[in-house]
Amino acid sequence: CVSLENIGERRPRVRLVFGSLASHRFVMRHDADHLGQIFSKDTQAIFYNYKPGPVQRMLDFDYLCGRSTPSVAAVIKPGSGEGFEKLFFGKNEVPIASHGSIKAAAASHPRADVFINFASFRSAYQSTMEAIQQPTIHVVAIIAEGVPEKDTKDLIAYARKHNKIIIGPATVGGIQAGAFKIGDTAGTLDNIIACKLYRPGSVGFVSKSGGMSNEAYNILARNTDGLYEGIAIGGDVFPGSTLSDHAIRFSTIPQVKMIVVLGEIGGEDEYSLVESLKEGKIKKPVVAWVSGTCAKLFTSEVQFGHAGAKSGGDRESAQAKNTALKAAGAIVPDSFESLASTIRHTYNELVSSGVIAPAEDFDPPFIPEDIGKAKKEGKVRIPTSIVSTISDDRGEEPAYGGVSISKVVEGGMGVGDVISLLWFKRSLPRYGTQFLEMCLMICADHGPNVSGAHNTIVCSRAGKDIVSCLTSGLLCIGPRFGGAVDDAARYFSAALDQKKDPDAFVEEMKKKGIRVPGIGHRVKSKDNPDKRVELLISYAHKNFPATKYLDYALRVEDYTLSKSSNLILNVDGAIGALFVDLLHGCGMFSEAEIADIIDVGYVNALFVLARSIGFLGHALDQKRLKQPLYRHPGDDVLFA
Repeated sequence: CVSLENIGERRPRVRLVFGSLASHRFVMRHDADHLGQIFSKDTQAIFYNYKPGPVQRMLDFDYLCGRSTPSVAAVIKPGSGEGFEKLFFGKNEVPIASHGSIKAAAASHPRADVFINFASFRSAYQSTMEAIQQPTIHVVAIIAEGVPEKDTKDLIAYARKHNKIIIGPATVGGIQAGAFKIGDTAGTLDNIIACKLYRPGSVGFVSKSGGMSNEAYNILARNTDGLYEGIAIGGDVFPGSTLSDHAIRFSTIPQVKMIVVLGEIGGEDEYSLVESLKEGKIKKPVVAWVSGTCAKLFTSEVQFGHAGAKSGGDRESAQAKNTALKAAGAIVPDSFESLASTIRHTYNELVSSGVIAPAEDFDPPFIPEDIGKAKKEGKVRIPTSIVSTISDDRGEEPAYGGVSISKVVEGGMGVGDVISLLWFKRSLPRYGTQFLEMCLMICADHGPNVSGAHNTIVCSRAGKDIVSCLTSGLLCIGPRFGGAVDDAARYFSAALDQKKDPDAFVEEMKKKGIRVPGIGHRVKSKDNPDKRVELLISYAHKNFPATKYLDYALRVEDYTLSKSSNLILNVDGAIGALFVDLLHGCGMFSEAEIADIIDVGYVNALFVLARSIGFLGHALDQKRLKQPLYRHPGDDVLFA
């Protein structure tokens, strides 16, 4: 025996006394109002193994029913931390608490006494057992089908011993119209509105099948004033509760005036309902039908959709069950096709006799349609938030600038080709992509003493992560460090295009107080040239179709060297001038495009990409050497 009393502050007091495990029968004893109800308009649930769709549909139903608070108190994402999920309650977004464990969720939400288990059949036993061990959880719905029968029997035995109710396994759940529903019960919002489930009717319904339950709710809406409560006990061989369990429970709920039961072929669960009817435990009209009468047409055993829906001996046949139910006093139609008319006739008689006062209809509140669904159905047009023209990952493989990754790899393309596709959206000639790669190699590093490398080293020795170290170095790049590449391209190209003599250009810059970008070096000079610049010039003269901007920069150098031996064309100036030569010489860009490329900062981007290689090298080097925290020596500081 088992009793359920005071199962939740908002739930009516219920006492259930179960019989043998084979039938899972219980007898309801009750007191006060709302006898036998397991749900109410205040019921709250904990949803295990978070699924956004079913949870959102529960909240939409809540809003339709006029609930003031969502029925989902919390969701559980096994193994995650504490947080929340954003969902809609009517027109507004609300945070729903998220927990990583059942224990944490139950402790944080003691008023949530329903546990909706969306775990797979592999983990349904463990999670359900943990749930029913929580003192605040009293009803568990197990959605998964295929839960091992031994596990199901153990769960049922434990639940019976500890005053808990199990719906399922292999169930869609249950619903109390106008109050609470489990997961995907009753289907879409359109179906819920069509079946008037947003307000209570007068019919209690129980079935094994979730799909047939949805069909039945529609039948009830068209032939009665609608559903009061509906339960799908699940289609596995051993359900946690039975058809008769809920039929008996309905018989104690004053608002339920008639009961509809939909059984199916296989097993003997319907016979417990037969016995309950014979014993007078159910005094309200019961319309019942057992599906599967077509099984007689097959010469061999037939397995229908559910694990328990298997044709066995004559006693398990649909015909035998329908006959037994009819003999016990149930109202059994001649066929499923006449089920609706039988329900309507029974309902009308109850209305005529004054037993039922039909529920009043009203229009439920409007719930805005999800933007994703509306977009998919072509009901709305939504402007995009981002425009991307350089890559696309929507097909079978990513594409760079319209070129598949397979072609990039198998076609022998290099890093320069990838830069060409992603930055310029076209394939530059081979000499151009090799020039880009040469720039990356030449500018990858300039020793540990330059400001960007120094910052990276200090950051790495402070124990920061690689990304932070790289960022520390990159933040030094600007007008005084690395930024001269862009300005060199900009000033050299503008001066030549305006046909300025090199000496006039230099003197003009001097008058403006602007140092000529790309000219000058702290260490290198006319007698100690920069090997990197020599390599770039040599490569360009051998491979570029024209080098007019480089040649102009060299003429500028001739003039500045007449003033000082260290005012040489440096690597920034050489790269800037040659970059402009590449854009003009390849014949792939218009004048407007070239101006835009220089103005946007493409040349400096090349320096940033190259120097990132060196910065990362310095950061990794310091970590590999396990260097301690850096502190600048005091004797290198002038304290003024």
